[in-house]
Amino acid sequence: MNIPSLKAFVAIAETGSFSRAAEQLFITQPAISKRLSSLEDELSEKLCDRFGRQVKLTPAGETLLPYARRILRDVLLSKEALSGLDSEIAGHLSIGTSHHIGLHHLPPVLREFSQCFPKVELDLHFMDSEDACKEVEKGELELAVVTLPTHPEKKLHAARIWPDPLAITVAETHPLVEAPTVSLKSLLTYPAILPAQSTITRKILEQAISGYRVHLNVSLETNYLETIKMMVSVGLGWSLLPSSMIHNGIIPLETPEVQLSRNLGVVTLKKRTLSNAGQAFIKTLEKYGTHH
Repeated sequence: MNIPSLKAFVAIAETGSFSRAAEQLFITQPAISKRLSSLEDELSEKLCDRFGRQVKLTPAGETLLPYARRILRDVLLSKEALSGLDSEIAGHLSIGTSHHIGLHHLPPVLREFSQCFPKVELDLHFMDSEDACKEVEKGELELAVVTLPTHPEKKLHAARIWPDPLAITVAETHPLVEAPTVSLKSLLTYPAILPAQSTITRKILEQAISGYRVHLNVSLETNYLETIKMMVSVGLGWSLLPSSMIHNGIIPLETPEVQLSRNLGVVTLKKRTLSNAGQAFIKTLEKYGTHH
């Protein structure tokens, strides 16, 4: 049963006339007769009887009428609901992010977003940036706010929100603190506390030193930057940390051979149409981007 045929049938039933039904639907009388005939053929039932200019429904037509009205009403409601999606910002929004970004960058974003769009149900997942990108690629997350991969998968779109300068850091009591500058060779004679090799930050460091024919002396690995910061501060080794984390017992070293930075931003799946909530969240992120 197609919608035009149902509309023709309901119009005939409500007006009691083929000509008035045709006027109501802005089509010709032969066209309305053809639509009714098509519906009767499909259902193998006669739906209307003609008595001169008057039209009356058959028992089959009387039975069909409330269902036809309900179908047309549901079609109208579905169109209105879809039209409402153009403006309403509501529903479920799944986001992945790293612990570092969640602690140091997202609080004001989440505060403003939840105040402006209270109908959005935020589903926030904390995980390593690499894992969050994979979840976006699989379609499990709508977007991720993460350390951006240096070479994103072709299926993903990555947009920078914050630059994140990195620094070689040590405890205030570390032997290298007194040196005005520290060579890479000197640095690597001391143990390091670093994120795992699979992480973007670790790869940035390894790529930077790859041309010097040196090796990292890694004593501990953990992907939690707050934990790394604590272990550096008590003198267990040096590390590569965001400059924004340099305080409370750790200081940066002047390392001319290692001037590094990473980018933090939002990752989405190229082929996925973002919800209104997702688009609004990205706009809120951009407000708190590089100019803040």
